[in-house]
Amino acid sequence: MNICNKLTVLRIFLSFICIGLVIRNTLTSLTLAFAVFVIASVTDFLDGFLARRKNLVSDLGKLLDPIADKILIIGVFLAFLQVGIINAWMVSVIMLREFIITSLRLYSLNRGIILEAKTLGKHKTVSQVIGIFLIFITLILFKVTQMGLVYFLYYRLIPVVMWYIVIITLFSGVNYLWTNRRAIRTF
Repeated sequence: MNICNKLTVLRIFLSFICIGLVIRNTLTSLTLAFAVFVIASVTDFLDGFLARRKNLVSDLGKLLDPIADKILIIGVFLAFLQVGIINAWMVSVIMLREFIITSLRLYSLNRGIILEAKTLGKHKTVSQVIGIFLIFITLILFKVTQMGLVYFLYYRLIPVVMWYIVIITLFSGVNYLWTNRRAIRTF
């Protein structure tokens, strides 16, 4: 259990704290949830950076890291769904893509085949994180004031951000399956 794996386990723990705080849906809880989400996102960057820089890549890390990422991202989207901020079908599409691709990657890893994340998949992850940041900021501002620009952001920006995330999530999933079609056929 190296430092990178400890950071990954910490991210899983922080994910559940973040989810619980979002579900409370108060100004204080959303502000704290945003802070926890930022910390969890930093641990994601940091564990990957340290693993590559210090040559601490491990089989446990290869297994835990994508799972921790999915717990954080999907968990926060489910919490947003619970408080009525985003649509269920959008979360379902995101979850389906994440489960299919992650299952495929873990299955192939178990068979000794590495299906690496593609550039579009990394863009998808970044867009999801930035989208969650924007949703948090909009929610916090909406709790403070429901006038003018904030009202517009709440009712217009969040749906646009979610549409973009769903489209890039679907596109990256199809691209991943297409790019790895030869390796997938060997299963």
